[in-house]
Formats: sequence, C-alpha cells, structure tokens
Amino acid sequence: MLNLRSIRRKFPIVKEKVFLNHAGVSPLSKPVLDAIQRSLKEFSLSGSTSFDLDEGRKLLATLINAEPREIALTPNTSTGLNIAANSLEYPPGASVVVTDLGYPSVVYPWLKRKMGVKVKHVESVHGKILLEDLENAVDDKTAVVAISHVEYANGFRHNLKSIAQIAHEHGAYLIVDGIQSLGAIELDVRRDEIDFLATSCYKWLLGPVGSGFLYMRKELIGKLEPPFIGWAGMKPEVFETTELWNNKELNLSETASRFEVGQPSIISYAGAAAALRMILDVGIKTIERRVLNLTSHLIEILKDLGLELQTPEEKECRSGIVNFKVDDPRKIVSQMRARNVIVSARANGIRVSPHFYNTKDEIANFVQNLTSPE
Repeated sequence: MLNLRSIRRKFPIVKEKVFLNHAGVSPLSKPVLDAIQRSLKEFSLSGSTSFDLDEGRKLLATLINAEPREIALTPNTSTGLNIAANSLEYPPGASVVVTDLGYPSVVYPWLKRKMGVKVKHVESVHGKILLEDLENAVDDKTAVVAISHVEYANGFRHNLKSIAQIAHEHGAYLIVDGIQSLGAIELDVRRDEIDFLATSCYKWLLGPVGSGFLYMRKELIGKLEPPFIGWAGMKPEVFETTELWNNKELNLSETASRFEVGQPSIISYAGAAAALRMILDVGIKTIERRVLNLTSHLIEILKDLGLELQTPEEKECRSGIVNFKVDDPRKIVSQMRARNVIVSARANGIRVSPHFYNTKDEIANFVQNLTSPE
C-alpha cells in the first residue's frame, strides 16, 4: 500500500506549491537532490565519482522490461529520436508515418531534405488518433511509424502494440517517444514490440535535465551504424591499456552504447538513478493506478463544471495529462502561478499533469483557483 505521507516528505515543493505540471519539468525530490550533491562533493574532493553509469542503464531496463545492453545514454529525447532516425536507411519512395498531435521533435528528423522520405501526417479526430486511420496510412513503402506513447498536449494514449503490429506487417519500424509516459504509465518494450524508444528523465521520471535514454531492440544493434562516432561508442577494451589508444580503426561496441558519442553528464545520471530507484520501489503499476485515479477525478470535476475537455474520456486513452479549453489560458496559468499553483498552457487550453505524490486536496485547490481567479 502506498504510504503517501512518507512519499510526500521526499518532495520539498509540496510545502510551498501545488505542482501539477509534470508534463513540463518536474521538481526534484530529496533522494535525487542528495544523489546529485553527493556526486558534486565527490568531484570536488577527488575529481571523480563513485556513481557507475551502468546503474542507470540497468534501472531503466528494469522499468521497461529491456536488457541493459539495449540501452544507450543520451542527453535528451530529441537526441535519441535523431539517432534512431539517422541510423536507418531509406529506400527510394520511402515514407514515414506520424500524427498531427505529435511533439515536433518526433517529426522534425524526417523533414530534412537529405532524408528523402515522404512524411505522412495522420489527422486526429476529436483529440484521438484512430487506429484505422493510422492503418490506412501505412503501406509497404512505409519505413517508420514515429509516435509518442502519450501525446504532450491533450494526453491521448496510443495502443503501442496494435501500432507495432501494423508497422511490422509492412516491414516498418516503430519508433516511440516515451517522455510523457515513462514514470507514470507502464510501458513494456517486449509486450508492445517496440523497435526504438527515446526518453528524457526530467518529466514523469522525476530526474534532472541532461539525462536521457535510447532503447534499441537488441536484434538491430549490430546491423546499424551510428550517425555520430566518438570514443564512448567503442568497445571498452580499446581504452583498457596503458598504450596509445587505437585511433586507426573503429571497434564499435556490441551493445547500444555504440550510439553514445562522448562524456555524458554523470551528475545528471546520478540523480536520474535515484529517481528511477524511487519509481521502481513504489512500483510502476501502483504509480499508474494513482495517476489515473487523480486524472479521472479531475476529469469528472471539469465535466461537472461544464468545461470542454480536449482529453479523450475513454479510460484506455487516458494518461497523466488532462487538458481543457479556456478563453485565455496564459492569463489563467499566470494567475495560478502567482498563487503557487503550477500548471501550463497548451493547445488553447490548460494542461494539468499530476503525479503519484499529488492529492485530491491539491486538485481541489487547483479547481478553487480556476473558478475564483480574481
């Protein structure tokens, strides 16, 4: 059973603010802050840190049911998406299927002229991407279906396994942006048959900026050449010698680390590992139930108030994000911020994104400020 009082003590922000903006940049918990400060102190006193980057790979792999060797370190989601996009080859006439709801970084890599692919946008219907519309857009010329697990503006959640089956039936890859789901919604790369998954840690994973991951299905790793080459992508034995390091040939790693380039932000990953340990300790199923309970509660309140939802109401489509229309979202968000209630303005509406440590009392506080803005 979730000990909410104990969990909330780990988040100093709850003493000062009602923070409902985890789809933006999340506040750091005490365990994350302590891990970062510990690393900083070690660097200050010795020029190194005891934190092992492999721990971050192992923790993320556990969360998504992958193997550590399938995980590469990246500074953010956009970098991971670009690595995936630029590692693949595209035959003449190839197309990439995206959606009109997708975050720009999910689409931008394929809009470059040098990619030479046709980008097909599947249009949303009442805030949802219908599976039949996506299926109609995919054909034997489709090289990639690129999609967010959860859409950033209205929180629509895709059925990844169904999309993967459509893509794979036509020989296409499924590339997923997981930043708006990982840490709040369960995601299993094996169950959902995902080929590539990119994420950052500063939203629902409750970690610091500068830390991210790229999952690549193990069968693909050795077949693809990294778009960027650096020392971090080589086999470890290249540098395990007192001789001059080999700079005459490439000895690419046999794991997903071959797609890493240089020194990552170790301090950021020390914090990310602490955040991942907390999420795994609580349990992603427990977290998902809690998050969906809070968003369902908010949706019912907003409906009772007669406000127009932009978030689909079907439970299978829901996530940690709720969006509803207002006349001047920026003004309302600003007024709420002045009262220490933190939400964001997206898609001509207000986006509310509570995490598992938030409470129904905080939802009530938000609603009170919404209905009494002056």
